[in-house]
Amino acid sequence: MDTPEALRFAHLARDLHDQDGFEETVDLLVESAPALVGSDCASVLMARHGRLEESDPGTSVLADKADSLQIALGEGPAFNAVSEQRTIVSVDLSSDKRWTQWAPAVSVIGVGSVLSVRLWTAAHTLGVITLYAERPRAFDPDSVAIAEILGRHASVALAAARQEESLSQAIDARKLVGQAQGILMERFDLDDRKAFDVLRRYSQTTNTKLNEVARLLVSTRTLPDL
Repeated sequence: MDTPEALRFAHLARDLHDQDGFEETVDLLVESAPALVGSDCASVLMARHGRLEESDPGTSVLADKADSLQIALGEGPAFNAVSEQRTIVSVDLSSDKRWTQWAPAVSVIGVGSVLSVRLWTAAHTLGVITLYAERPRAFDPDSVAIAEILGRHASVALAAARQEESLSQAIDARKLVGQAQGILMERFDLDDRKAFDVLRRYSQTTNTKLNEVARLLVSTRTLPDL
C-alpha cells in the first residue's frame, strides 16, 4: 500500500471512530470503501441474532438491488462470508456456480464481480460489507488485502459505536424509570423502593418492558388500571 493510500486509511479509521452513532459509522463506511478498494459501490448487511438482515436503502441502487436479492434468495457472498467466516470473492459472476440463483440474477442487473468481508469481533458477527463492481475481475489480491484491513478497522469502530449506543440507551432508560418513580412517589406518597416495585409489578402483569411502562407513565401521567 503506497503512502497516499496509507494516509487515506489512517484518516478513515479516525473518522469511523469519530462518528456520532452506529448508523453514521455504517454510512461513512459504505461511502468510503469503493474508492479505497476499487469497486463501483458498497453495502453493509447487519447481522441480528446470527441472521443477516436487509438494511435501509443506501446511496447505490445497484448495491441495494443486489443485497435485496441475497436476502430474498437466501444465498450470496455475504451469507458465505458469515457461514465460512472468511472473505468471499468472485472475479466473474457470469461463470460462478456457487450461487445458482443469485449470480445470474445480479449479472443481469450489471454486477460483474463481488467481494464480501465479514465484520466481526471475538464475541459475534456484526455483519458483512460487500463491494460490487460492474466489470469482471475488478478485485485482485491487493484489493482483497485492502478490504480485509478496512473490515478490521470498521469492525472495531462499529462495535464501539454499538456499545456506546447501548450504554446511552441504558442511561436514558434509567432516567426515565427515575422520572416515573418520582411521579408515583408524589402521587401515592411512596418511597423510591415501593415506587419501583409498583412499576416492576405492572411490567410483569402486563408483560410490558419496564422502560416502556415508565415511558407511558411519564408521557401520560397515568397507567391503565393503576
